[in-house]
Amino acid sequence: MRTATKAIKTFSLDKEVLSEIRRTKGRLSESERVNGLLRLALKLEQQATLDDEAARFFAGKSRDRSERRAFESAALASWKRE
Repeated sequence: MRTATKAIKTFSLDKEVLSEIRRTKGRLSESERVNGLLRLALKLEQQATLDDEAARFFAGKSRDRSERRAFESAALASWKRE
């Protein structure tokens, strides 16, 4: 388990989702299971965003200034995330 500072939040979950969390949590607490799933989802979302940026960058057919602008846009988007 991570030793990060915790914040208590209240979220509504569908009954089916909550049931699946309980079924698959193993020895973890439900909170630990949800945190792990959310971390994984956030990583997947970040990777999908990076993949989309790369696809937009390499989709440019011309090799002139438009390619440079695509690279700059992708770099700026990446820097904004950090």
